Amino acid sequence: MSSRQHILDTPIEYLKGVGPKRADKLKKELRIFTFGDLLRHYPFRYVDKSNLQKIGYIPANSGAVQLRGRLSNIHLIGEGRGRRLTATLRDETGSIELVWFKGIAYFQRSLQGGQEYLVYGKPNQFRSRLSITHPEMELMKAQETEGPKSYEDRLEPIYSTTEKLKTSGLDSRGIHRLLLALLEKINPKSDITENLPPKIRERYQLAERWQAMKNIHRPENENWIKAARYRLKFEEFFFIQVGLLQTKIRRHRTEGFVFEKITDVFTPFYNEKLPFELTGAQKRVLKEIRRDVLGGFQMNRLVQGDVGSGKTVVALMSMLMAIDNGFQACLMAPTEILAQQHFEGISKMLEGMGLRVSLLTGSIKGKKRRLLLELLAFGEIDILIGTHALIEDPVGFNNLGLAVIDEQHRFGVAQRAKLWKKNTLPPHVLVMTATPIPRTLAMTVYGDLDVSIIDELPPGRKPIKTMHYFESGRLKVFDMMRAEIEKGRQIYIVYPLINESEALSQYKDLMEGYESITRAFPQPQYQVSVVHGQMHTTDKDFEMQRFKEGDTHIMVATTVIEVGVDVPNATFMLIESAERFGLAQLHQLRGRVGRSKHQSYCVLMTGHKLSNEGKVRMETMVDSNDGFKIAEVDMKLRGPGDIEGTQQSGVLNLKIADIIKDQAILARARQAAGEVVEEDPDLKAEQHQTLKRYLEVARQQRSEWSKIS
Repeated sequence: MSSRQHILDTPIEYLKGVGPKRADKLKKELRIFTFGDLLRHYPFRYVDKSNLQKIGYIPANSGAVQLRGRLSNIHLIGEGRGRRLTATLRDETGSIELVWFKGIAYFQRSLQGGQEYLVYGKPNQFRSRLSITHPEMELMKAQETEGPKSYEDRLEPIYSTTEKLKTSGLDSRGIHRLLLALLEKINPKSDITENLPPKIRERYQLAERWQAMKNIHRPENENWIKAARYRLKFEEFFFIQVGLLQTKIRRHRTEGFVFEKITDVFTPFYNEKLPFELTGAQKRVLKEIRRDVLGGFQMNRLVQGDVGSGKTVVALMSMLMAIDNGFQACLMAPTEILAQQHFEGISKMLEGMGLRVSLLTGSIKGKKRRLLLELLAFGEIDILIGTHALIEDPVGFNNLGLAVIDEQHRFGVAQRAKLWKKNTLPPHVLVMTATPIPRTLAMTVYGDLDVSIIDELPPGRKPIKTMHYFESGRLKVFDMMRAEIEKGRQIYIVYPLINESEALSQYKDLMEGYESITRAFPQPQYQVSVVHGQMHTTDKDFEMQRFKEGDTHIMVATTVIEVGVDVPNATFMLIESAERFGLAQLHQLRGRVGRSKHQSYCVLMTGHKLSNEGKVRMETMVDSNDGFKIAEVDMKLRGPGDIEGTQQSGVLNLKIADIIKDQAILARARQAAGEVVEEDPDLKAEQHQTLKRYLEVARQQRSEWSKIS
């Protein structure tokens, strides 16, 4: 391979205009290490530089404007936090103030009074005077010597940057100048090699890669931008999908234990012990699992189901399939409370069947722990339930056939991978989540897994009625709570905080709330317990047990009760300062009620001042009990990177594509990837060699997240 073919691997400090100091900042701030990294730092929007506004005619409530004028009156004003640099920009129609609060030393050095500047920014009005804070500035003399294109007829790309980079002259325009220098240095046709098969490019009408890379940074018109962005977004999605589909195929090739029998424990449990009729969705998912464990390959299945949809019974019956065939099973939960709850529930359901169920958590120590590990190693334990303690090195199974992971997003990739090593052949893996994942996100993040969805609630369950009240409606809410207690029901009240802090003083403090509740619901008529994360575990467990047994009417708590408490008699959930919670958390909290045949209620209490996003969250909760719909809205509000479990997966390292806005492109890329992998799973064909090499390089650069889910 010639040195020209390696030019995009050149360290960024060797690009003209960078040098060691700027390179250091580019590495730290934007993770740009090489010429190739800079080339893949795509603009997020474009500004039409042919549109110049006159200062005297800037319309009211204007968006960002581009101005040309002469700079004067550069002054440093104020001290401490109020310190700022101001200047005046003037043209023949009027003047506007320019203001900088950050990077003052740099702008003091670089701004030249009396010179003409091109200025871009959003005007703000204060006391009938217009100003622009932190405008983009370009000296006209420098601008006009840049090249043959003049400022009047160009589309300027706008790049993300940081305050530290701006102080080194690397604002958006500074980064664009580096990219123009890079494009001059490389030969796009030979240095930017094509990585998509010709058949895919033709079928999906995609621009050539070198054209897209060049046009994204140096476009001549809107059509060039559109074609470049489409090609690069498609490419990002396509490679993710090919990788995921190949992983899925490899897993189906991985030898797995075959669970042929379902006679000795599964059938008696189903016929005699099952406390309720399975829903159609539960039966469908069990059939899918049964098909997997008969297939001779290792199962990797994700079971999604809303709060209370009956995932635990499905997991238990899957474990019984393993036991029927002479294997052990384990269930790993993220917290001791949840592990304890699973242990109690499963032990109760299996009572009288002669199966050995044990619990292993961090708090089980000494002689008791040693004995448990001995029994496990000799195959004397059928089902082991526990926390991450299950994956520690001293824990050795005799013959682990199935590992169930509950709330899988709470475990790191490396932690989950340790379960694979607990047997000679990797056990079947069933991962469960009560955090519904939007379809597009599931396609992207979990596209390598087989996905099952439990989309029915058990019969007799009534949808939870959700209401939103402002603080002024508190007395009405208290009346509703009293009515529930008179019916013999119980109530949760959840607060976002334990202690008041200066920044969050407008939100109710838990202990203050506890005091106000005990005044409104006085003893001895009403019993109130309190639970929060700072309590000692034994005190917390004692209070939870009292509530579970019906000794207290109301539990005042923080989000510690989000998982791990199952009290069917609790029918009323009051969430204080509900605007402080995200949608996923509100939905999880609401799922603590609605666990019996009785009608349940959830009240969201907020202050009167709600942001637009806060209003959307409250409206969504009131309108829907569907976790999948709620997850879609949540993703639109917060972005995919914030949804639990997606950051650690490493898959959403997207430079230009957006899984919310670009769902249509994602679907087409998934289809194209499917066509390629179905035809040539190992990419052995000649036309797929470039694609194969590109994927191998990408895999080396990324952590091996895809080995386990």
